[in-house]
Amino acid sequence: MIVIDGSRGEGGGQILRSSLALSLVTGQPFHIVKVRAARARPGLMPQHLTAVRAAAAIGGARIEGDHIGSQSLLFAPRTVKAGRHHFAVGTAGSCTLVLQTVLPSLLTAGSSSEIVLEGGTHNPNAPPFEFLERAFLPLIGRMGPKITATLQRPGFYPAGGGRFTISIEPASRLERLDIPERGNILNCSAHAVVARLPREIAERELKVVRDRLNWSEKCCSVEEAASSSGPGNVLCIEIRSEHITEVFTGFGERGVRAEHVASETVREVEEYLAAEVPVGRYLADQLLLPMAQAGGGSFRTFAPTRHATTSVGIISKFLPVEIAMQQGARNKWEIRVTKTP
Repeated sequence: MIVIDGSRGEGGGQILRSSLALSLVTGQPFHIVKVRAARARPGLMPQHLTAVRAAAAIGGARIEGDHIGSQSLLFAPRTVKAGRHHFAVGTAGSCTLVLQTVLPSLLTAGSSSEIVLEGGTHNPNAPPFEFLERAFLPLIGRMGPKITATLQRPGFYPAGGGRFTISIEPASRLERLDIPERGNILNCSAHAVVARLPREIAERELKVVRDRLNWSEKCCSVEEAASSSGPGNVLCIEIRSEHITEVFTGFGERGVRAEHVASETVREVEEYLAAEVPVGRYLADQLLLPMAQAGGGSFRTFAPTRHATTSVGIISKFLPVEIAMQQGARNKWEIRVTKTP
């Protein structure tokens, strides 16, 4: 039985989600204590509980401690079940984080799967749908599986109510992925979405993008999401290069000017373009687990985040891999995953 201290490292829900995902992939049971101990409200919240029960459904697992506020959880999987699964967070909690929990085990399952997820699709501090669809999932596709993502309706915080579908044609095994360079930039675009809010908000955000990045109007577009259950705003800036696509997002907040939202997002884009690394910080966090699952891979990125360094410790408990993080010139880092004997 693998024992995990949930207060280590970033001390949040990522430790739980990574443990669940790795347990499903390897079939190894685990017991986590001090769940989300570093958060103001420790223990399982609704979106974490949804992730636990989704993982249990996928893996036919025995679980103990699956209730709101629980700071201890035992999870013992049996056999991963491919097929059609439907999971609803029930609040505006991020359903993209629930996907993060169950997806790895289905990438190499014996047959195809379809996952329908309902809840928050565009949440601060979680990967939004566009990031999954355009940045993360295409890289997973290069490792073997065929994945299609379809957004039925967006769900913004705090109303939630979003829905998307992920279809997975698995591979027999994941192939290693190496991303040493991003190559030439092929296309840049910015897309601002407003739901039950004035169109002017999106237009002001895009004006900042055009002015700061010197982009033309044809690179920018506005979408008014009439199907959303509540108000919301997201700005997505996409940089498509020869070897990778990166997506940077900013979320509108009550009392925060549209210009500020756009400026912060553009700042991340400017930093990425200047650094000349292929993989951004948040995508780097997402790639560690599938590369470990494949038994190898590498990429160049910024200095590792606390999420990334925490993930390395969790991965090492479940899989026989070594993850090396080496700093190079101009603060460029190389992350390399290798299989240990």
